[in-house]
Amino acid sequence: MGFKGVALILLGASAVYCVTFVATRGLVWPGELDLLVIALVAGASGLVLGVCRRQVNRDLVSLSEQLQIMTEKKQFGLLMSDGIIELTQITQPINELILSAHKQVEDLQAANHELQIQVRVAAAEKSHTEAIIFSISDAVIVTNRFDELILANRPAEELLGFVFDGQQRRNIDQVIADGTLVRLIRETRSCGQSFTRKGVECNIDHQGSPRTFSITLSCVVSPDEEVSGVVAVLHDVTREKEIARMKTDFVSDVSHELKTPLASIKAYVEMLRDGEAADARTQKEFYEIIAAEADRLHQLIENILDISRIESGVVKVTREPVLLREVVRHALNVAAPQAKAKDIGLVEQLAAVPNPVEADRDMIYRAVLNLLSNAIKYTPPGGTVTVSVSADERRGVAVCQVADTGAGIPAADLPHIFDKFYRVEANSKLARGTGLGLALVKHIIETAHGGKVSVMSETGKGSTFSFELPLLRRMGRVGKAAWPLRGVA
Repeated sequence: MGFKGVALILLGASAVYCVTFVATRGLVWPGELDLLVIALVAGASGLVLGVCRRQVNRDLVSLSEQLQIMTEKKQFGLLMSDGIIELTQITQPINELILSAHKQVEDLQAANHELQIQVRVAAAEKSHTEAIIFSISDAVIVTNRFDELILANRPAEELLGFVFDGQQRRNIDQVIADGTLVRLIRETRSCGQSFTRKGVECNIDHQGSPRTFSITLSCVVSPDEEVSGVVAVLHDVTREKEIARMKTDFVSDVSHELKTPLASIKAYVEMLRDGEAADARTQKEFYEIIAAEADRLHQLIENILDISRIESGVVKVTREPVLLREVVRHALNVAAPQAKAKDIGLVEQLAAVPNPVEADRDMIYRAVLNLLSNAIKYTPPGGTVTVSVSADERRGVAVCQVADTGAGIPAADLPHIFDKFYRVEANSKLARGTGLGLALVKHIIETAHGGKVSVMSETGKGSTFSFELPLLRRMGRVGKAAWPLRGVA
């Protein structure tokens, strides 16, 4: 029982005493003893009430101090009192509320800690994904459900001509100028989950040059199975398309070139088998035609293989110091019978070049012989083919030129004259050919030896083909060669 209860009991006893006194004695004024008793009871009651008030005030101050400390330290604790029942009835539900709030705070802190971990994991995954996207050589564009650009790598910026700002969200039609790409992205997002991925080919203008791209479009689906964006990957297939076309053209050209000698061989063999060559002279003529066509077929196949080996880098180039003048002289000796048969004069202008070139002698010989054979084939009887060798000391190169007085090459054909299987239509009736000779010369000089091939021509006035090879610098004493020169007496 608390102080308040004791005070109430005393007051009640005093009141009972007064009532009893009035009932027993009537309205007679009480005596001194009675007044003393009443005064004692009232005084005791006042004393008890005063003590109770001070105790309540002290406990209220204690509770206030406890609440102040909890507020300052931001820590939960139980409210303690000195045992006054009335205050306990107040502090008990408050303590229960505090305990409940403390548990909720702990649960929220645990949930917040878990969320922080998830945020860090998501940030790490986002950074990892961005690193992957930025390392891709293809152009990558990512949009959200509002068709706003949220991610783009450097190839996409260079291709589409914009600078991606991750802090500013802009609609794709404000960033991407290509209307076809914008339309494809919007159609993909609007289709939703009707497809997971689709691929289309699209031509996009890149720095004034149209290029073909294979575009892969995919929807980004959120956990609630709603489309939250689109990813577009643009792969440049222009070169692949060009290579595929070149392969198709190559197969077509090779097939055509192989068919011509094979058809001749087959026709003459059938005539021999059918007995159409009755005399020895006709048979010899047929055999010579078959042999010539077989040689032509063999040379065609060899040229194709040589070009393929040089292009793929598998051909072995045996480099050694070689005097270009001696290689050209050897080729002139081999081509002389062909020129004599057509009554074409060969003019030599082979200057003494003291420094050799580092080259594969056999490959350079084939290049020179191809140029000579070409010049003789397209020069009419009575014409002239002039071959010269000189050195340009200032540029450090040896120069070989083969000039003819033949039909010449139209200006429109000059850019393609070194292409495989390319033949000048205007001169196709002057001589037979495969269109591989000049292509082989270009690969031998430029691809295998790092030189340079060029041509100058004018219709009706002949052509001049020339090539350059780097000179080797003399390493020994002045006046003495420092290289073992092959083919030099």
